[in-house]
Amino acid sequence: MQHAYEFGNNCHDQGRSPLHGDRARRNLKNPRVSVVIPTLNEAKNLSVVLPRLPEGLFEVLLVDGGSTDGTVETARELRPDVRVVEQTGRGKGNALYTGLAAARGDILVTLDADGSADPAEIPRFVAALVAGADVAKGSRFAQGGGSADITRARRLGNRALCILVNRIYGTYYTDLCYGYNAFWADCLPALCTPRPLYAADPALESPLGEGFEVETVLNVRAAKGALRVWEVPSYELRRIHGQSNLNALRDGMRVVRTIWGECPAISARYSPTAAAPADAVAGTLPESVTITAAEAAIPLRERMPQLSASGDGVTELGRRPLEAGTADVRPVAGRSTPNGHGSTDR
Repeated sequence: MQHAYEFGNNCHDQGRSPLHGDRARRNLKNPRVSVVIPTLNEAKNLSVVLPRLPEGLFEVLLVDGGSTDGTVETARELRPDVRVVEQTGRGKGNALYTGLAAARGDILVTLDADGSADPAEIPRFVAALVAGADVAKGSRFAQGGGSADITRARRLGNRALCILVNRIYGTYYTDLCYGYNAFWADCLPALCTPRPLYAADPALESPLGEGFEVETVLNVRAAKGALRVWEVPSYELRRIHGQSNLNALRDGMRVVRTIWGECPAISARYSPTAAAPADAVAGTLPESVTITAAEAAIPLRERMPQLSASGDGVTELGRRPLEAGTADVRPVAGRSTPNGHGSTDR
């Protein structure tokens, strides 16, 4: 599996760490647009979705999770230039990560295959990115957006989750769980970097999560990465064929866990799987060092090495010689005195 720090195909600069937000290096005049579509038994829906894709796309990636209804064959028949990528794991988050890692365009667009997201809106997302956004996220609740498919329970849940994320990260999102998003390829490492001390091994967990929490992961990490996010009004259509695998309660709890785990104050918590090996600090102190009961009764401050003057005008801090009248102090940026209040000279 290609990891977050290995996106050589779509960052266009092998051997150099890409920097998000560098507009000077972006192809603003004629960006190459890659559309990533995760699928699982969506043959009937693709016959409606693929023909509605706008012209001039650089590539269309179909990430298939093992469909048995002829999804891949239908896609190749409708669009011979489609790139089919086999999913490496399970879940929507893993499928999107697999497709994004394989994409080669300047702009990456995530699109659901069930027909709920209108492919004709892609130029609207691209225009937002060219105009100055790092990430263009679709919103059903921004002015000009809407939904013909969302239930009352999902609407209330989405609103509550938006309030939670906005309070924690200082954002102003109106929609958190919509799968229609686009962003520049150079932002991909920031969006796919796993939260610290939580998912130490990307092989065990997809960097974007496993299920429908993937949209929340992208939105939260865009805020944490200080990316410029613009919401694009979008209208959600009804699913054309089949039943959605989304479960409001189960997937809502996954989203809550994602928000909790991504929070900077929480994500640095102790994780046994990310802890240092047991022998990583072995040998730091000599095994022969012991402290007697009498020594333990002496305050620690008195047992610390102290500066002491010697007869020859040389002081010692532990075993390191210092010149008389000097101190081992290094300058700290932005401070001219040890207490940080500026110079005492008047």
